[in-house]
Amino acid sequence: MNIALIGYGKMGQIIERFAIERGHEVVLKVGIDNLADLTVFNLRKADVAIDFSTPDAAINNIYTCFDANVPIVVGTTGWYGQLQEIKDECLRRNNTLLYGSNFSIGVNLFFHINEVLAKVMNNYPVYEVQVEEIHHTQKLDSPSGTAMTLAEGIIENMDRKSEWVNELDGNPAIEVLKQEQVLIASQRIENIPGTHTVIYSSEVDEIELKHTAHSRAGFALGAVVAAEWLQNKQGFYNISDIFNLK
Repeated sequence: MNIALIGYGKMGQIIERFAIERGHEVVLKVGIDNLADLTVFNLRKADVAIDFSTPDAAINNIYTCFDANVPIVVGTTGWYGQLQEIKDECLRRNNTLLYGSNFSIGVNLFFHINEVLAKVMNNYPVYEVQVEEIHHTQKLDSPSGTAMTLAEGIIENMDRKSEWVNELDGNPAIEVLKQEQVLIASQRIENIPGTHTVIYSSEVDEIELKHTAHSRAGFALGAVVAAEWLQNKQGFYNISDIFNLK
């Protein structure tokens, strides 16, 4: 495939390496120094675009790909408040988009196990649950998209939980946590690719489900695999559609 990379920071460069190793060609690289190169004309040289940019740029990038009629894989998070709008527009215009909060194979297995565990723990209200996430200090959004997906997986499978709230570096969003809320505790520490932990605590014991990324390579490889999977498809997809774990 001919691939356009939107966001050519550390992640974009690792994605480029995997894409080339797997026999693809990167025909467009858009980073902070050449944002003007993201045009419909330039995008039409590509079979697919992969976006790992920034939350404030993602929506414009998506619409530019729609205008060029180029399928897009979106690894950027922090824009999900407009997810339904983007989905509706994608389907209305017969475009193609695949998004995910995390493209790592291990993390997507982790998501599935998290939902199974939440379903089991639904029967044991003596356990309180929270999500903890640690990322590098360059990560702009909080909580991470992965942490939100974990919290939403808990909420969907646990009757006593209905929403999540975020605490960044010990600064609570609210003073008192309500019984129906899932706390996502976020930390930003140098050189941490991503660690996520789901913790169930009672007075007598604690259960932890944890995923630790050793590098960003797993996310990058997953993005290229997602782009390959998207070939000859049309519509609006989530990364979970690739793994078919339901």
